[in-house]
Amino acid sequence: MRTVISILLISFVIFAIYFKIGLIIPAGGEGEPEIRSEELRQRALSRGLAPVPKSWEEAKKIVENRKNPLTAKKIELGRALYFDPILSEDSTVSCASCHILEDGGDDNRPTAIGIGGQPNPFHLNSPTVLNAALAKRQFWDGRSPDVEDQAKGPIQAPFEMGMTPAEVVKRVKADSGYRSLFAEVFPEEGITFDTVTKAIAAFERTLLTRGAFDRFLEGDDDAISQKAKKGLYLFMRIGCKGCHTGMSVGGQSLQRFPLRRYNSILSPESYFINDERYFAGFRWQKVGSSEAYPFPDIGGFHGRNGQFLFRVPILRNVTRTAPYFHNGSVEKIEDAVRIMARHQLGLILSEGQIGEIVAFLKTLEGDPVGYEIR
Repeated sequence: MRTVISILLISFVIFAIYFKIGLIIPAGGEGEPEIRSEELRQRALSRGLAPVPKSWEEAKKIVENRKNPLTAKKIELGRALYFDPILSEDSTVSCASCHILEDGGDDNRPTAIGIGGQPNPFHLNSPTVLNAALAKRQFWDGRSPDVEDQAKGPIQAPFEMGMTPAEVVKRVKADSGYRSLFAEVFPEEGITFDTVTKAIAAFERTLLTRGAFDRFLEGDDDAISQKAKKGLYLFMRIGCKGCHTGMSVGGQSLQRFPLRRYNSILSPESYFINDERYFAGFRWQKVGSSEAYPFPDIGGFHGRNGQFLFRVPILRNVTRTAPYFHNGSVEKIEDAVRIMARHQLGLILSEGQIGEIVAFLKTLEGDPVGYEIR
């Protein structure tokens, strides 16, 4: 029996050493193919990435909720409510407190701070409100199907704005300006909790952003750098676009995170070289240590089977929305890319590859379009 175990151990060590030497990695470095702009553009479009429309007429066709028709007056009312702290218990917190439109649509904090300085007890990071109307899921657990439903959550959460629907209606009715606007926008329904959140959502549906990436997709070869083009190619080639897709570049699904955990004695290593994925071997880890999943918050929003299940973040403006991930535990975008490659794709990226992907992500930066809405 001991002989059999010894043979197995020796075979295992030889196998590990063989792969660790990297005998199956071809010589020649990272070796990326030549990037042709038109080919890259068509590949991006065919894989679900799309530019945000320039005109409100086209954008409206995409973002409008048939149950909440968009009008200029409703959007104006929603804008006023979005910035108004009277929707919070102590009149200190508004929607804009955690979703700052001028700075990526979030608050750049690890976790949201609500009334009385309370941090989110689940230590959840505020997602961006910009382009949220393009997402099929809202909140980190994806529980809300649209921004109309989502707007109800923070207002009622005791650690965010701490209001009841009845108190919201009472405060809004007490304002003569709001009474006049609601009479015009909702002549039949009047001031209700539903109409308040519908108005806020109407405003949020206008918060689409455009940037260099949109211009590239529309045909401007010079809109993004060659480095960013290489990053876009990698983004699609290694599998990022599998989850980060659509016009919003994310927000379309719930996915398990991480897909891979490295907590054994041997840690597998794979690289992306010469435009192909290569398994390089195993890396020995010290006994008692592991390359652990870096986040203590494992979710569990959907019960026991929902652990590690999160909504895929929107990547538009991601370089402006640090810190990263559901609990805001990663400060640098480069580290976020490195972690995603390792734990989702099973890849160890070079610093050059990470830099190229970050260069692409920067092309997703953009301010709200500022549509002319009539």
